[in-house]
Amino acid sequence: MVHVRVFKPLLGFLPEIAPPVEKPALNERLKWTGFALLIFAIMSVVKPLGIATGSQAAFLQNLQLITASSIGTLATLGIGPIVMASIILQLLVGAGFIQFNQQNPEERQIFQGTQKLGAVVFAFVEAIIYTMSGFVPSAPGAFSVFILILQLAFAAIVLIYLDELIGKYGIGSGVGLFIAAGVSFNIIWGAFSWISQEGVFIGQVPLLFQSLLGGDLEGSALLILLSTIAVFLVVVFAESMKIEIPITFGQQRGMSGKYPLKFFYVSNMPVIFAAALLANVQLWGIFLQSAGLPILGTFVQNQPTGGLAYYLSNPFGYLSSPENIVTTLSSMDRLMNIGVYALFMIIFCIIFGKFWVEMQGLGPKQVASQMQGLGWQIPGFRRDPRVIEKVLEKYIPMVTVLGSAAVGLLAVIADLTGALGTGTGILLTVGILYRLYEELASQQAFELMPALRGIL
Repeated sequence: MVHVRVFKPLLGFLPEIAPPVEKPALNERLKWTGFALLIFAIMSVVKPLGIATGSQAAFLQNLQLITASSIGTLATLGIGPIVMASIILQLLVGAGFIQFNQQNPEERQIFQGTQKLGAVVFAFVEAIIYTMSGFVPSAPGAFSVFILILQLAFAAIVLIYLDELIGKYGIGSGVGLFIAAGVSFNIIWGAFSWISQEGVFIGQVPLLFQSLLGGDLEGSALLILLSTIAVFLVVVFAESMKIEIPITFGQQRGMSGKYPLKFFYVSNMPVIFAAALLANVQLWGIFLQSAGLPILGTFVQNQPTGGLAYYLSNPFGYLSSPENIVTTLSSMDRLMNIGVYALFMIIFCIIFGKFWVEMQGLGPKQVASQMQGLGWQIPGFRRDPRVIEKVLEKYIPMVTVLGSAAVGLLAVIADLTGALGTGTGILLTVGILYRLYEELASQQAFELMPALRGIL
């Protein structure tokens, strides 16, 4: 068992973006956010020196959307190192190997610094794996391989600091905005691209018109477009679901309100962690097989063909066309792949959801303490944090488990339909943009009425 303070001496060697002396105005926050997104966009199209052309595994297409990466560019690793560092540390904390007091601001700061340090380490580890496994093929020569690894690692570190920059000077979350930008581009490109390959359009809308004009309705294009729209509508509806707990302001008679507990109480973080973890099983499986240790499964041309890696691979597009539906229903291997992947996705979403609630201070005890400090109380009861905590205990654990499981199940179902941007990507993007809208609305309200910030 290790206390988080053990890592404090190491953090002194890690550069940090100084927090603002005064909270930036909304216009300034938007400028910093736009600057960070511009740098991210440039990195997503610039190819590193020493890279060679080559194919990539199909599962990396899905991993790119989850980790906001673009294979073969400076943004090859995306936010993968940040996600992996968070996953490992949360698992270690949950297992009791690392201890820290979440209520202690200093220890929380050390823990966040440890996450950043872990992300820097994973930037180099993943750069080595991607290069040595051939996902990002390099030009011949050891020097070319070394230079390519350094470029990928340092580019990932730049994204780590861009995320920190947005957190301190921008608006929203850098991790979330990078994901939303990548998924949005993928959806627009997949829906409206007029580029054709062998006489067939890449975009599903042009492909649908092409098939209609040719007198042969393209069933898969129509199904993919409809499933994409359906996933958007379902996610937007789920985002609006909430439980409202009546509260009153004890120091001001007649002042009452409602404390909303959203069905997606844990936001979209569990599905990011769960999907990234399952995708990394494929990544590590290929790397281990190349080292002569096919522990996680067997691969042919970077595609899983057996073992745990196959059954934990994303069954994307299994129900994307009438032909795929028939093939899936008649294949026991495909059905087992769907069942195992869905089970693990839901279980990991619940686990990470519970960790996230505790790590972010969103549990019943922490929320009750915050509400007590603000002077709120439950109508009909005396002002006591234990009363608030008892009421919240009826709802928060329930919405945490149910919301996390629903997020995982929805992502799996949407992926099965082959929705543009993947079901997981759409789920993440809608949630990210929804919360960005809420933050923008609150910031604008604070700019117009500065006194409102103090009241709230």
